[in-house]
Amino acid sequence: MADAETLLEPLIPALRRYAYALVRNHDAADDLVQDTLERALSRWSLRRTDGDLRAWLFTILRNLHLSAERQRQRRGPHLDVDAISPPGTAATQEAGLEMQDVLAALDQLPEEQKSLLLLVGVEDLSYDDAARVLGVPPGTVMSRLSRGRQRLRSILETGRARLLRRVK
Repeated sequence: MADAETLLEPLIPALRRYAYALVRNHDAADDLVQDTLERALSRWSLRRTDGDLRAWLFTILRNLHLSAERQRQRRGPHLDVDAISPPGTAATQEAGLEMQDVLAALDQLPEEQKSLLLLVGVEDLSYDDAARVLGVPPGTVMSRLSRGRQRLRSILETGRARLLRRVK
C-alpha cells in the first residue's frame, strides 16, 4: 500500500478541484474525493498498471458523482436550514459575479459537455485521457468539446445565465 500512497498523494489536489467543480461545495467535494480514494484503494489490485492512473481516478470520481446525482434526483431536493443565508448579506464583488455567471452557464450544459469542459479545460487532461475517463472515442470528445465550448460561449454572450443584472 505504500506504493499506492506515493502514487495517489500528488493527484489529490486535482481530484479536489474536479470534485469541487462538479458539486460546488467544499465539504461534499472532500467527501467525494475520499470516496474516490477509498474505492481506488479497495480495487488497487484490479487497476491496469499500463493505464493512466490519473484518468482511472477521474473515472471513479465521475462515476461516483453521477451515481450520487441519480440518487439525489430520486430522493428530491435537500434543504439545509443552517445553510440559508440571512437577509441583508453584503454585496458580492464583480469577479464573484462573473464566476457565478460561468458556473451557472456550466450548469445549463448537458452532463457530457460539462464533464468534458471540466476535464480538458480545468484539469488539463488530453483528449485521449478524457476519452478514457468518459468511455467514448476521441473523435466524440472533440465534437462534444467543440459543441460545449460554443454553447457555453453563447450562454455567456447572451446573458441568459446572469444571476444579477449589472448596472455600470
